[in-house]
Amino acid sequence: MTASAPSLAIVVKGWPRLSETFIAQELVALEEAGLPFEIWSLRHPTDVKRHPLHDRLQARVRYLPEYLRDEPERVATALDAAREMPEFAAAEAAFRADLARDDTPNRRRRWGQACVMAHEAPDALRGIYAHFLHTPSSVARYAAILLGLPWSFSAHAKDIWTSPEWELREKLSDASHGAQFGATCTAFGADHLNGLANGTPVDLVYHGLDLARFPAPPKRELRQPNDPFVMLSVGRLVEKKGFDRLIAALTLLPADLNWRWIHIGGGALQDQMRQLAHDHGVHDRIDWRGPCDQPEVIAAMRAADLFVLPSRVAQDGDRDGLPNVLMEAASQKLAILSTPVSAIPEFIDTEMHGVLSLDSPDALATEMRRFAYDPALGATMANAAFARLTKEFLMAPGIGQLAVRLRAMLAGSTP
Repeated sequence: MTASAPSLAIVVKGWPRLSETFIAQELVALEEAGLPFEIWSLRHPTDVKRHPLHDRLQARVRYLPEYLRDEPERVATALDAAREMPEFAAAEAAFRADLARDDTPNRRRRWGQACVMAHEAPDALRGIYAHFLHTPSSVARYAAILLGLPWSFSAHAKDIWTSPEWELREKLSDASHGAQFGATCTAFGADHLNGLANGTPVDLVYHGLDLARFPAPPKRELRQPNDPFVMLSVGRLVEKKGFDRLIAALTLLPADLNWRWIHIGGGALQDQMRQLAHDHGVHDRIDWRGPCDQPEVIAAMRAADLFVLPSRVAQDGDRDGLPNVLMEAASQKLAILSTPVSAIPEFIDTEMHGVLSLDSPDALATEMRRFAYDPALGATMANAAFARLTKEFLMAPGIGQLAVRLRAMLAGSTP
């Protein structure tokens, strides 16, 4: 072990990441609330840009071996050291039990990363907190067992809905070195996880927004009939975001409607979506902007007429939780069209704070036409969403709740 350092380690998939602004917001807020920590990242960054939030964080970032073969000496040294730790047998038993049900390179990599973390952890370490309940929490759990320390997690969306039930149950059970506590950002997810738990309480902690990071909403004038109708989407190009159905919906809009669609974000389906737009003959009305930083996203929101996020449940069960980008759109009084998937209705009551549509192209096109031909409809709903955001979905209450939990974990007590 190394010399003195903060008593909390936070495990993340990668740092920094443009698509995980909610994590950056939380970590900056915890640090500014007086809770010191170090970040342990499973992966190196791949994004070219950074959000201003990333530059505010002062915590040290440690990178674990992304692939064990890339740092064989570091991994071998850590494995040898881990075998001498008092709790090695218990940690290895937990790993072997998981491996028997999930013998994959990813599982073996988690064990190797956990051994490196345990070996290189500072003497001052008193607890581990992981963002996401799948891979990062596996690393946190194995490392915590090796070190005889408590661990905790924040769960989000894919990690809840695509992880096998046996693994979720064990991470939520006192009998199998489960987490001391968990947090998740939706009531929908909290209810599901608490139904699986046996000793691990899972708190509802909305991410909310720190409005100090955002400009006041613009003074919007009602769009005139001949003005372009500008729609904006921000999200990764993956199945659960539903952008294939949105592109199909665009082909159903009236020929005389002067519309444009702006998309911000990267993703594995980028080439496929662009080809789909070309095949449908709407590519010349689409502006693919790729990954953007926060100021660029907000500028696009302030200039748009409608925010569209057609989320759906993917074939593997993956789905959104409560996307923070919806609250960001509300912060700029941008009208919202989305779908009633997962926890989205926890923020948007349809026809009050926005419209939640079926995710079929026909249904989406119908609602887009409504907003296009009735500008006052969007303005009324956008004002209501902004009011709800400022009353019920600010960041501070959740950060206070989470800080209490983390400090209690580090102190070895229950809040």
